[in-house]
Amino acid sequence: MEDFILSMKKITKIYGNGIIANKDVDFSVRRGEIHALMGENGAGKSTLMKILFGEDISDSGDIEFKGKKVLITSPTDALRLGIGMVHQHFMLVPMLTVAENIFLGMELTHRGKLDRKLAVEKTEELGHTYHFNINPNEKISDLAVGTRQEVEILKALARGVDLLILDEPTAVLTPQETEELFKELKLFRKEGKTIIFISHKLKEVKSICDRITIMKKGMSVGTYELADMGEADISRLMIGHDVPLTADKEKANPGKCVLKIRDVICREEGKSVLNKVSLNLRSGEILGIAGVEGNGQQELAESLARLRQTVHGSITVNGNDITKKNIRYVREHGLSYLSDDRISEGTAPLESIEDNIVAGKMREESLTAGPFLNKKAIESFAKCQIDNYQIVCDSPRSPVGMLSGGNMQKVAVAREFSGKPSVMIVNQPTRGVDVGAMSFIHNKLIKLRDTGSAILLISADLSELMNLSDSLLVMFDGSFTAYFETLENISEEEIGYYMLGIKRQDKKDIERRLLRE
Repeated sequence: MEDFILSMKKITKIYGNGIIANKDVDFSVRRGEIHALMGENGAGKSTLMKILFGEDISDSGDIEFKGKKVLITSPTDALRLGIGMVHQHFMLVPMLTVAENIFLGMELTHRGKLDRKLAVEKTEELGHTYHFNINPNEKISDLAVGTRQEVEILKALARGVDLLILDEPTAVLTPQETEELFKELKLFRKEGKTIIFISHKLKEVKSICDRITIMKKGMSVGTYELADMGEADISRLMIGHDVPLTADKEKANPGKCVLKIRDVICREEGKSVLNKVSLNLRSGEILGIAGVEGNGQQELAESLARLRQTVHGSITVNGNDITKKNIRYVREHGLSYLSDDRISEGTAPLESIEDNIVAGKMREESLTAGPFLNKKAIESFAKCQIDNYQIVCDSPRSPVGMLSGGNMQKVAVAREFSGKPSVMIVNQPTRGVDVGAMSFIHNKLIKLRDTGSAILLISADLSELMNLSDSLLVMFDGSFTAYFETLENISEEEIGYYMLGIKRQDKKDIERRLLRE
């Protein structure tokens, strides 16, 4: 008889607007396995895990944990049972230390007072047990992204969890950090811990997981042994048809230089986050930027989109100096920006799909009738983009916030790509989207490039960068540490060393090659 630590039976969740998130889902996990949970955006996997961790409550169905029927109505209930979750977006307090974060909410005391020394000792013990080399006294704000991920995991383990849910745990890690994390996860499995691994990265799922459950349209497609499956088999079950796993693109044919950045400096809280950055970007090319998050890529993107002020240097688009200009001026002169945060910046979740698609285009002649908006033209344009970008929705008037993550991303993509920009700044275009939406967005980017747009592509996904970029820059500590004019014979592992600052190319040589026109 199989030893299941978890059995979720006939789980159904219907939201107030009639959307069926889960329908009669059965999901079982063996004790001591790493079990993948995959599916398209909107397939229902996030809702199922929210129910398991007590962040949502099912309308019907039962949960058995360690052989007993349990009621989970809050994360506190889940943690008390031994179920922990590490979310994709870290839940740490930056200004607190590692030890303070790990024991936040379950503070250790001695004679009624906080015992910080004991918290440090316990953190050191945890780190030693699970082979995490972390300084308990270091502030979270001073840690690398990979180390913050380890703190999140230790925080869950400190609460005595036996089942750990990991939501996109490698989304912002270098290949080296991912490899180290996988070693630690295998150690957890060896010690009898059970892991549910949510990811969109097929290669990683194949390398670390024992079994996989695939969800589609709120239901379970089935559970499979991963040893018997290839990446193409997984994507076929998720999407319903074969999905190209690599982008089909011809060699780039770059034209004139349309974006020039010279000696740009940005500061935050007195510290330089961009250190005299310069580059040229030509029409008809995709220039990728790799780097561990927090090394200047975000600040570079926001400086170009005029969401952040620069303190030195210049930025020109099509010969127009935009360094001190406002967002409207920048957009009117051919620069579009796809934000990495589709909820806070990329869309207005409470507004309709239609309004989000036409946002920023209200002055275009095709959408106006004299001084007034042309309602029919706006409706027609929005419906056309919904069709072109395969946005799955009930109505163009539905709020964007009701869409799945992948469809929400497509709304932002439709708005930014549809204007045929001469310069496109793309920040994390496929983060958290399924392989089908990823392939779709990749093809749209390549089409933009082939019709003459210059694309600056920032991504934490090295596979994506290697797949799409014609040339590649690597950032570390606010500067460029490497420039690869071609990606032939360059491995992800090699790029990872430059991302971590272990390797560096000569700065003057990078600029000489990068600024050639």
